[in-house]
Amino acid sequence: MNINFDKPILIVGLGSIGRRHLKNLKTLGHKNFVLYRTGKSTLPDKEIDDIPTEYDLAKALAHKPIATIIANPTSLHIPVALAAAQSGSHLFLEKPISHNLDGIDELQRLVRKNRLIVQVGFQFRFHPGLLYIKHLLEENVIGRIVSISAHWGEYLPSWHPWEDYRQSYSAKKKLGGGVLLTLCHPFDYLRWLIGEATSVSAIESRSGGLEIDVEDTADVLVQFKSGAIGNVHLDYIERPAQHFVHIIGQDGIIHWNNSDASVKWRSGLNEKWKKKLAPKNFERNKLYLSEMRHFLDCIAKSEQPLCTLDDGIQALKIILAGKISSSLSPRRTLKG
Repeated sequence: MNINFDKPILIVGLGSIGRRHLKNLKTLGHKNFVLYRTGKSTLPDKEIDDIPTEYDLAKALAHKPIATIIANPTSLHIPVALAAAQSGSHLFLEKPISHNLDGIDELQRLVRKNRLIVQVGFQFRFHPGLLYIKHLLEENVIGRIVSISAHWGEYLPSWHPWEDYRQSYSAKKKLGGGVLLTLCHPFDYLRWLIGEATSVSAIESRSGGLEIDVEDTADVLVQFKSGAIGNVHLDYIERPAQHFVHIIGQDGIIHWNNSDASVKWRSGLNEKWKKKLAPKNFERNKLYLSEMRHFLDCIAKSEQPLCTLDDGIQALKIILAGKISSSLSPRRTLKG
């Protein structure tokens, strides 16, 4: 990759995802970094003690980073992205890109003006199982899509055992938490697989006893332009975790299970199930490695990434439409 490695990569946010990106960038051969920190990370500092660190964003951007990895809490993404884009830095913007649409138009303007590469961190676009499903759909293996269901339940207290989950960004409204924002990957990969959404309705609940001020459960119905109907279930409660996608077509079924990364499908009434296993030695971090390798490659080649800023905006619009629907839709009480 023809990247100027004399320029640093700026890492903003040194929680678990920021540190994962840092490690993966090192694995990919990058050695020049600067960190922007607030000092609120609950992880030990030993592994980052030797990296230049700034506690003022302007001073961090004065290092002229070629790229900025934005991995701080969701509600803090856009102010950092705007400053970095103004300075001419390419952006890797963790999902979701924000908790609202404030500042998004200005970010788009700066990105166009400075001809920046922006990749959004929806790493499931690099999952071999979902990539294979995209191939099957493009080959029309199960005919026209009728409905698609995505289910993701995962017990929040088990995510980061070293910290009080109630203090994490995922659990706090002011930091952009809640299942709709935090577990938002299906809203991106369903758009990628099925096409644009035209309408959204949702219901959300905070009933799992987690002592948090955001929703811990949500169900979202999505109507796609193609006519297909989608259902997305998200929760912070389920043990053991489940994450799967089930697609019903006029001529068959496709099912993906994240637990073993497998895809199975069948076409027609009398066809036997076929199955595609995960690649040998596949493990979760390969998704993050793949997306970061892709980002650096896009910078080197001045090409648009697989998941663009516009993709991130469209996923956020689905989420926000769901939130509005949940807050406004009338609830009818059934009696008797």
